[in-house]
Amino acid sequence: MSHRAANNPFNLLGRSLEELREFVQSLGEPTYRADQIYHALYAERRFDVASMTNLPAALRERLARESAITLPQVRRRYESSDGAVRYVLALDAPENAGAPAGKPATVEAVFMPEENRQTICISTQAGCAVDCHFCLTATLGLIRNLTAGDIVGQVLMALHDQRATLKPQTNVVLMGQGEPLLNYDAVTAALRILLDPNGMAITPKHTTLSTSGIIPGIEKLALEKVRPKLAISLNASSNAQRDAIMPINRKYPIEKLLEACARYPLRPWEHLTFEYVLLGGFNDAPEDAARLAKLVAKLRVKVNLIPWNPGDLPYEKPNPARIEEFRRILNEKSIPAFVRYSRGQDVMAACGQLAVLESARNTSGPSLSQISGV
Repeated sequence: MSHRAANNPFNLLGRSLEELREFVQSLGEPTYRADQIYHALYAERRFDVASMTNLPAALRERLARESAITLPQVRRRYESSDGAVRYVLALDAPENAGAPAGKPATVEAVFMPEENRQTICISTQAGCAVDCHFCLTATLGLIRNLTAGDIVGQVLMALHDQRATLKPQTNVVLMGQGEPLLNYDAVTAALRILLDPNGMAITPKHTTLSTSGIIPGIEKLALEKVRPKLAISLNASSNAQRDAIMPINRKYPIEKLLEACARYPLRPWEHLTFEYVLLGGFNDAPEDAARLAKLVAKLRVKVNLIPWNPGDLPYEKPNPARIEEFRRILNEKSIPAFVRYSRGQDVMAACGQLAVLESARNTSGPSLSQISGV
């Protein structure tokens, strides 16, 4: 690895310990300096090399010239009446970042405080190519893949911004913009840092990756030594129904997806999660609940029922009575089912709403469309 000039600094963020060791060796420094940088950045959350006082002054000065810590920049911050915060984040344009390569991007992350913990929902791509018809993110198309630094940076940014009120436990859900398993290498590189006890130290039990059902990615994730919990966005009880709202089903139909789920190696404490967005009058009938129960009956699963969140799309919120009946039918068939009402709906921070849209609240300053080019 060559030395970096001031106009092309080496971004420390998102780098594994091995990558940092290679970098410090290129500077003529011993490899243990990389361990110190890694700890200061991820465990102590120091975002300025000048504050890394475990390093000698001369090295800090050199790092200030030849490296950078490029966190996502908060362009807009929307606070919901329920306490959730939606961040609109501007990212740099790194080399080889995806399609098209090197394009700047604007993405979103959501911080959700609770009594004893906080949950951070992060994006893995800018936009999304999967085109689920009930999701506003799909209207953006794919802008580019995020780097490992972009992904880890969202968590670091949110924790730093909320540092005055943090609770002991942090949950991370990869459920923002994008399909994580279509950006596999960057996502798994970021997860290794997030789940590293010597890094961000977030536990696998408190980290969830949600996929639309990319079977090759599920099979690769099954082989990883370090991996989060897995959630499958199912949203239908038949192939015909799923084809109509999730075009990816034509490539990876329900029966093939469930076969991959049956092969997935669950840890002793773990269940697969199936997410089911309830679309009023489309997939929320008692017959759908009965078919869904039959589909997942042989798997160790729980089902999260997510009432559809409003957006400029041709769907309707489900009736509360239908939601409860759907849940009851699953429970009666011994399928654990829970209704998950999304937070932050008033600031477009809820599931399926992340499309860098202007909100009715906190709208001072330039519009998001002016900032992001959407």
